[in-house]
Amino acid sequence: MSASMTPDAVRALLPALRETIREAAALALPFFRAGAQTRARVWSKSGGSPVTEADVAVDTFLKVRLSSLLPQAAWLSEETIDDALRLGNDFVWIVDPIDGTRAFLSGHPDWSIAVALLVGGEPMLGFVHAPVTDRFYEAVAGGGATCNGHAITASMQDRIEGARVTGPKTMIERLARGATAAGVKPAMIPIDRVPSLALRIARVADGTIDIGLVSSNARDWDLAAADLILREAGGAVIELDGEATTYNRPDPVHGELVALCGGVREAVVDAFAKHG
Repeated sequence: MSASMTPDAVRALLPALRETIREAAALALPFFRAGAQTRARVWSKSGGSPVTEADVAVDTFLKVRLSSLLPQAAWLSEETIDDALRLGNDFVWIVDPIDGTRAFLSGHPDWSIAVALLVGGEPMLGFVHAPVTDRFYEAVAGGGATCNGHAITASMQDRIEGARVTGPKTMIERLARGATAAGVKPAMIPIDRVPSLALRIARVADGTIDIGLVSSNARDWDLAAADLILREAGGAVIELDGEATTYNRPDPVHGELVALCGGVREAVVDAFAKHG
């Protein structure tokens, strides 16, 4: 299948996609209890990570609706058994029905629904919706990024010193040690960790975080939608050596990553090189 989708065809999908994601949120919200345990049934998947009936309901709904919007697209999501047919398909939906399930089940507001469309292996459309706070991040490749319809850009921070950073404590400590070894004052401003990886990256895109660190074992569905949003906002999601993330590989698991505004990219890569 040839990877081609005209700009008009992309724009034609947007209204239905927005409505679909909001309908998916409406399925999940009745199970959410702010500051309290979810009303949903909870069980453990292989490996011990939790899943709720809300995850499954949203996943099922999105698979039906998104497949009807673009029948030729393959599917990759957290709650669906992987199908290797996606590897030979130029169009792939990548979905996390609830990114930040532990936050969802414990009553923390920072969970999201993340939807991306890959075309030729690259994100073409990206949506991250935080239902509790009603923040809807969106991007189309080449068209910029928005939150609730308003254009967003990553911050203009150009040094590690004074950067607002969030993520795993051990990675923050390594970044600080590497910055010190590079002769940089590593005084960073810590931001509370954002449980949803998609939201963590989206908040780099909207300029409220400068550096978002991501531990190893993130999956395509945690990253692809927010990655595009951040790219379109002027930042990037990169591996510690500065290489860009890639998607729709046989194994959709990633190593350690950094989401950052463009101005700190060189300094962050240099710091991790000195103490990676």
